Amino acid sequence: MWYSKGMDSLPAEFYAGDTVRVARALLGKLLLRRLDGAWLAAAICETEAYVGRIDKACHAYAYRRTPRTETLFAPPGTAYVYFVYGMHHCLNAVTEPEGEPSAVLIRAARPLLGHDAMALRRHGRPWADLTAAQRRNLLTGPGRLCQALGIDRAFDRASLILGPDLLIAAEAPELGLRARRPRGILATPRIGIDYAEEARAFPWRFLWPDPPPPSPRDSAAKSPSVGG
Repeated sequence: MWYSKGMDSLPAEFYAGDTVRVARALLGKLLLRRLDGAWLAAAICETEAYVGRIDKACHAYAYRRTPRTETLFAPPGTAYVYFVYGMHHCLNAVTEPEGEPSAVLIRAARPLLGHDAMALRRHGRPWADLTAAQRRNLLTGPGRLCQALGIDRAFDRASLILGPDLLIAAEAPELGLRARRPRGILATPRIGIDYAEEARAFPWRFLWPDPPPPSPRDSAAKSPSVGG
């Protein structure tokens, strides 16, 4: 486990387990992004599991290695970021032992810190000026989430354990944040994988149906130095 001035990131052992279990366990955890000297934070509330050895929806199904999928074979806790439809980035956490191509897609989150910065990146105006629907959907969908948090292909192969600018954590005492334990988790088939034959029915999408409502805090909270 690694500490970044009060950032208690999840250890490699967390990601090294069964991907479906990891996808469920990530609900409620803190997604932390340091952007322009400030920390943005969100609580993960929707994930999907992808398991290359058996899953036709996985980019590396049947251990298919290409320049794009190479990251899926990396050590657990590595970020896999890909670009889709020519417009959206998607953030995944690589899972299982190195060499087993599997990952969890982070589909949605609930903003906790840095609401203005996220709103400006998504809509060009601060949180207070957003409509109720824009607030509700600020981080729903992997593309919207990555846009709001400033996550792109530059983070592909980055460590979600060591950071320093992108982490998943159980606790961030410096920011006064702690992961929540969701109740009533829902499991459903995944979205947008009609091509995946029998894998379309795998109930590997997990949702926290009733996360706490967003409550804006100081979006200019400055980041402490990392690693010192």
